[in-house]
Amino acid sequence: MKLKKINSKRAALELSIGTIVILVLAMSMLILGLILVRTIFTGAKYNVETMNKKVEAEIGKLFVEDQRVVLYLPNREAQIKQGEPYGLGFGIQNSIKTQKFKWQVVVDDEKIRSKCGATERNAEDWITTGGSGSADIPSGQQHFNLIRFNIPEGSVNDISSCIVRYKLVIKKEDNSPFQTEVFDVDVR
Repeated sequence: MKLKKINSKRAALELSIGTIVILVLAMSMLILGLILVRTIFTGAKYNVETMNKKVEAEIGKLFVEDQRVVLYLPNREAQIKQGEPYGLGFGIQNSIKTQKFKWQVVVDDEKIRSKCGATERNAEDWITTGGSGSADIPSGQQHFNLIRFNIPEGSVNDISSCIVRYKLVIKKEDNSPFQTEVFDVDVR
């Protein structure tokens, strides 16, 4: 009877040591995983911030003395493939007193239905972010923003002729016009 009792205690001790080892290994793996994820996200955040600063610098270079709005878009035409996201940068330069500016992107194309088989409402829905907004801009300063497009697959009937004209309308805080810029989106 005594012999049986000693063997069960030894087995219980080995089982508890094994459990402790497994717990220590599991916690180590969890901590290493968290460190890895944090490192990846920190690096990605740094890359995005660096890219944003470079885009802002490029837009800033486009401003000349009396320009109030700049679009960062070669030939004022964006070639966007269906199903792929696209970003268009713009900048507003405030040469008057500190105030709030509002902007809105609207479709300015009466023939969109015949060219693309889509409505103006459909084309406005292709703008996912930045289609409207506002910003307080101090006198003599610039504000940069991004308009993001995503045209769903199959939303255009004929890609050979689908070029949609958009207007970026910018108003001062009293709703008087500040600047209007046009650009085209060539759907591919």
